[in-house]
Amino acid sequence: MARKETSENPGRLKQIALTYKMTKRVDPKVTLVVAGVGIVTFGVLLAIGFWIGHPIFLGILGFVLAFLAMAIIFGRRAERAAFGQMEGQPGAAAAVLENVGRGWSVTPAVAMNRNQDVIHRAVGKAGVVLVAEGNPNRLKGMLAAEKKKMARIVAEVPVHDVIVGSGEGQVEIKKLRTTLLKLPRVLPGAQVTVVNDRLRALGDLMSNMPIPKGPMPKGMRMPKGR
Repeated sequence: MARKETSENPGRLKQIALTYKMTKRVDPKVTLVVAGVGIVTFGVLLAIGFWIGHPIFLGILGFVLAFLAMAIIFGRRAERAAFGQMEGQPGAAAAVLENVGRGWSVTPAVAMNRNQDVIHRAVGKAGVVLVAEGNPNRLKGMLAAEKKKMARIVAEVPVHDVIVGSGEGQVEIKKLRTTLLKLPRVLPGAQVTVVNDRLRALGDLMSNMPIPKGPMPKGMRMPKGR
């Protein structure tokens, strides 16, 4: 057990270091902001401790709370930096969907054209969510076709559609997860399983093509026969 814990710690520290480097490259002020939050939190608690006559107790509490506040702020800025790097890359939405959380079943690339406009499908208690990324004008027709397919197979299930982007009526990549989680839950767990089974029987566009996790290579092209 001791050896296992020792081997895991360097891996975690390395991951934190890599996350910090990536975040600092995108967000140069992250060190000052995180350090400032920690110093202010600790200073306020310590000052209160001296004021009420318990500097040691409030100092320890301030240290713990300062560390927690620094971790939260760093996590948020790291997440924002990661989304900033992903934005605009083909397949970025699929990477976000894969990490939405429990209760969601995600099928990347259920539809795609030669211009790499792509639609991903997520199924959960909110129903079916079609998440599209690419050119909005081309995606409208693709989404309409995919909705018709959903209507034939799971007519009783609500179908939502989301276009990822920064334009009017679109959802930014950093807000995609929150958008899905805010959708009203209308399906019981058993019905979600039934819907998933029906849709899995359809397969997906990429079922016979190896697809890496995360954003797709920009140079990838669909076969001409598709």
